Amino acid sequence: MSETSGLSTAKGPLIYRQSVWTRVTHWIWAICLFFLLLTGLQIFNAHPALYIGQESGFEYENAILEIGAINTDAGPRGQTTIFGNTFDTTGVLGMSGAAERPTFTAFPGALTIPGYRDLGTGRVVHFFFGWIFVATIFIWFVASFVNGHIRRDIVPKPSDIAGLPRDVVDHATLRFKHGRSYGPLQKLAYFSVFFILFPLIVLTGLTMSPGMDAAWPWLLDIFGGRQTARTIHFVVMLLLVAFFIVHIVMVLAAGPFNELRSMLSGWYRASPGTPTVEGDRP
Repeated sequence: MSETSGLSTAKGPLIYRQSVWTRVTHWIWAICLFFLLLTGLQIFNAHPALYIGQESGFEYENAILEIGAINTDAGPRGQTTIFGNTFDTTGVLGMSGAAERPTFTAFPGALTIPGYRDLGTGRVVHFFFGWIFVATIFIWFVASFVNGHIRRDIVPKPSDIAGLPRDVVDHATLRFKHGRSYGPLQKLAYFSVFFILFPLIVLTGLTMSPGMDAAWPWLLDIFGGRQTARTIHFVVMLLLVAFFIVHIVMVLAAGPFNELRSMLSGWYRASPGTPTVEGDRP
């Protein structure tokens, strides 16, 4: 989400908006999430189905998502089944690639790391960036708590909730404000990511580890079993991808140069009349 707008020709002051901690962790997260997503899809391809409950297998019919390929009179076809509803996804999911040499994987190689079937490498890379991701979250929380970033910019206040409907309309009509602080919609989005989605994807990832289950058996109770945790992990991944897409769209709509400068140098072009504080540029 972003607050700049190209609608006004007058230039406001440059303000120091993003701390070095916010900037560094932002880019580390971007790298980590890229590798986590593509290696995660590689891992998913090893068993392309999701379940709810403690158990799964050939004797159970509790899958809520299955991606694979079947033989038909017209030849093999890719299909995806969601909550019992089956869709032909040939060329995208279940079966992809050239017709003469198709690939029978849930997600095509273009979306996985490695681009070919290699569960071992996918797991090693996934866990490597997973622990970097966790360490970066810890550093961000400590730094943002100390410098007031969480209190000032992330946690929504009653006034933010009251102003949320108007802010939604402003974003929908691409009327953004050049503010020193985040707007109501931004705060709600970032709060959801940092305090709901990030913890969920980390904890469900740990729940799928037999070693962590032995050390923290309560994780299985919280998430209703390893299979349910895997399903939640997958859904949270989809939500983070959706957040990323909306985030990029808002950056492009609101002024990519100003946004990129903010996340590289910390300096942000505010609206005319925005008051400056000590440390801002005149």
